[in-house]
Amino acid sequence: MASRFGEGAAAKVLAGEVYCADGTAVTASTVLPPFSHVWLYRDLPDEVEVPFDVPVLYRDDDIVVVDKPHFLATMPRGGHVAQTALVRLRRSLELPELSPAHRLDRLTAGVLLFTVRPEVRGAYQTMFARGGVRKTYLARAAMSALEFPRVVKSRIIKQRGRLQAYEEPGEPNAETYVEYVGDGLYRLAPRTGRTHQLRVHMASLGLPILGDPLYPDVIEVAPDDFSTPLQLLAQRLEFDDPVSGVKRVFESGRVF
Repeated sequence: MASRFGEGAAAKVLAGEVYCADGTAVTASTVLPPFSHVWLYRDLPDEVEVPFDVPVLYRDDDIVVVDKPHFLATMPRGGHVAQTALVRLRRSLELPELSPAHRLDRLTAGVLLFTVRPEVRGAYQTMFARGGVRKTYLARAAMSALEFPRVVKSRIIKQRGRLQAYEEPGEPNAETYVEYVGDGLYRLAPRTGRTHQLRVHMASLGLPILGDPLYPDVIEVAPDDFSTPLQLLAQRLEFDDPVSGVKRVFESGRVF
């Protein structure tokens, strides 16, 4: 294995960071059939460490629920690999089959649910995909003379390679309930799950979320600048557990 993958990958095997397709760890004594696939996380020499913890709110044999910090991606993508919630938790909790049941934007903090075993993954992911989870977010923005509460509906498109999602005429595919709590704080309840939906809808009201580097305008931010977090928090998840049938309510412990 060292001759094919190099010394770096061999070190990953010895560290228990290479996995077979079934999720079992590859060891120095593992014999792999020809054309087998193995999985490992590549190391990025210039990947910036995100200096925030990932508190675990709840854990059992089926799920792990965490309070994700700002600036930490949910799962590996682009320049974020080791510095993602998924990889950190797989390593710290020693759960190689951990998988996200849904996603939060890298800049959004709050409640994030993972599945522990492949056998239950589909049930939880389907629950999220079908809108079986009641989500509540908190956001800070300027105060407004608009009347609240209100429902914002529009058609949102997100194209690969384009940083911003955008609205276009046509049948709405995104819907958000917006309520003003007071003192520049808004409670948001998305009824759909389009990429950047809450950020786009708040900006469309003339109320861009504080700290947003994308809406309404793109702002260059250094990768190691953690000084201005997006003021958006996934504050609460509520659902009927698709495996146990138990009513679940999880809330972020972050002060917002």
